[in-house]
Amino acid sequence: MSSSSSMAVTLLLMMVVVAPPAASSSRDLLDVKTGFQVKLKHVDWGGNFTKLQLLQRGMKRGRKRMERLYAMALATVSAPIHAGNGEFLMELSIGTPPSSYSAILDTGSDLIWTQCKPCKQCFNSPTPIFDPKQSSSFAKLSCSTDLCTALPLSSCSNGNCEYLYTYGDYSSTQGVMATETFTFGKVSVPKVGFGCGLDNEGSGFNQGGGLVGLGRGPLSLVSQLDEPKFSYCLTSIDSAKTSTLSMGSLASLDAKDTTIMTTPLIKNPSSPSFYYLSLQGITVGDTSVPIKKSSFAIKGDGTGGMIIDSGTTITYLEEKVFDLVKKEFIKQVKLPVDDSNQTGLDLCFTLPSNAESVEVPKLVFHFDGADLDLPGENYIIADASGVACLAMGSSSGMSIFGNIQQQNMQVIHDLHKETISFVPKQCDKM
Repeated sequence: MSSSSSMAVTLLLMMVVVAPPAASSSRDLLDVKTGFQVKLKHVDWGGNFTKLQLLQRGMKRGRKRMERLYAMALATVSAPIHAGNGEFLMELSIGTPPSSYSAILDTGSDLIWTQCKPCKQCFNSPTPIFDPKQSSSFAKLSCSTDLCTALPLSSCSNGNCEYLYTYGDYSSTQGVMATETFTFGKVSVPKVGFGCGLDNEGSGFNQGGGLVGLGRGPLSLVSQLDEPKFSYCLTSIDSAKTSTLSMGSLASLDAKDTTIMTTPLIKNPSSPSFYYLSLQGITVGDTSVPIKKSSFAIKGDGTGGMIIDSGTTITYLEEKVFDLVKKEFIKQVKLPVDDSNQTGLDLCFTLPSNAESVEVPKLVFHFDGADLDLPGENYIIADASGVACLAMGSSSGMSIFGNIQQQNMQVIHDLHKETISFVPKQCDKM
């Protein structure tokens, strides 16, 4: 393997360390000259897990999430299903005076909601349940508002808008739609439309007191802002540093930055909230993987295509495509394949004893207009057990570009221009 087709990955204590690469809404109410930033914590942050353990825990959650995402894309689904869950938590405050709580960040759904008193049924959460009676800025939404009519399932009671939002594992939140002042850091945004959940059932939400949807639909936080743009910069999965979410003008690009790669967003009528990318090819080392152009096309039944998702840990490729990528890695990595299946990942290699470094091929995702050359730590995970694994897997029905592959990149979502941009960054320094 030539040096031009590979990159050195240094193993330190069997951990991969890679040198970093260079209406009744709040529209018109956010000061777009200011925007805001909030810190994100991984749901397993501070849990004293190894990098491989973090990956395995994320994959366990990710398999359930992938099932939900796939169900959402099926046009034949009888009732709307949403992704829910996520891998990152954001801190914010709600109400006047503000009451703080943590919420799951979800780029795969739209609704913003939190648990509210008086709760008919609420799950245990790390933050207090919001009491609308204690806030002077709480106001219920009427049934005629745009946000109410945008709900997939709603009803009207005494002129007030009531909602039901369901998730793929039979979890749900049900309550009344309202507006409230949300505070992110030092920036307050009035009249944000959200669900005040009085009946919240199911598992997967107990890391936070609610959920902030950042999808492409009208209910999401980004859609409700005057400047529909956001970005995140995710630190390495095992980093002790927090990640960063930027909203509004703070998510803007520096036009002078020559490292910016921008690709258009495409739409799937069956799943209008998802951020679909046009993946055109994959290169492993110097080899262009022989992928059919139809492999990542959105099919008539709503399946297929590739979404970018912050709430899914590893990247999942359509089964036939993944098999080709896997075959190419086996061909180019000069190490024996580990067949023990102990890690839960599809492809692992046995490391030499006392190994200090190992050469792995480059991995480039060719999106429309953006060739994303990933740093080694974004796709190879080494462990003290003596294996190095490809942090990718196979799927059927939908491909997902996961958050491990997005580490140490500022990922800018622009709903106005309908683009996503990637900028290499040291995210722990933002």
